[in-house]
Amino acid sequence: GYLQPMGAVGQVFPVQANLRYPKSLERAAEGATAVVNAVGILAECRLCLSRSARQTFHAVHVGGAHAAARAARAAGAKTFVHISAIGADRKYGAKYARTKAAGEAAVLAEFPTAVILRPSVVFGPEDQLFNRFASLARWPLLPLPLIGGGRSKFQPVYVGDVAAAVAAACAGRAKAHTIYELGGPDIVTFRQLLDDVQRWSGRRKWYLPVPFWVAEIGALLTAWMPHGLRPLTVDQVRMLMRPNVVDEGAVKEGRTLKGLGIATPHAMAGVVPQYLERFQPQGQFARYRS
Repeated sequence: GYLQPMGAVGQVFPVQANLRYPKSLERAAEGATAVVNAVGILAECRLCLSRSARQTFHAVHVGGAHAAARAARAAGAKTFVHISAIGADRKYGAKYARTKAAGEAAVLAEFPTAVILRPSVVFGPEDQLFNRFASLARWPLLPLPLIGGGRSKFQPVYVGDVAAAVAAACAGRAKAHTIYELGGPDIVTFRQLLDDVQRWSGRRKWYLPVPFWVAEIGALLTAWMPHGLRPLTVDQVRMLMRPNVVDEGAVKEGRTLKGLGIATPHAMAGVVPQYLERFQPQGQFARYRS
């Protein structure tokens, strides 16, 4: 990964660092007043030949987060911001969720005044959410999988709003030792999300309802494949079993985007259609033709 400490005003100096090598983090954090850890993985790497080089959930989400917080504290940084995820829970069956929660605890133990940001699923021009399903919708004859009947709930948040939340925290506008949950203005089911994907990409595909247990077996059978080629991982299937929305407690206590000064977060309809144009059946610029 790369940490980018600020130099003079308007200048950014990229410094290569690796969460599994603490010394590189110390060098990257040197002189920083605020450090942000945005490193995370959606699937573990099972293809690495060296065991020490494998990207595991624990190595990245727990050990890496702890090392980044320690480097920030050693550098004398005033602020440490850690990006986690809604659904982080040390008692949950998904390893992704368990290690995200363990990483939060490790960060707060090392840097007690840290700010934790938990976004829902994030969307933006290069996301692996809308782009992934729009790409699947182009495959001829294949239906779109409706995992768990499509009832899972999400509160997608725009990547720019997450960045604004990070900036607000770095500027001291967040409460220390606090977990914020970040969600956009829309709460949608998985079925509604797929409907939006098809409408904005100009596709009309039928759905194939897939029970959670069937999806989990399918994820296990494709575990040997590279992550980019797998439909879903076991952890992703398990995460679909829970709502991925901002908790009511966070709303009441002001631990949301609004509490960080982002009063009007971007809705999906105002952003996503623009970057799904390229998936149109006749090409990105079909609607401009006479």
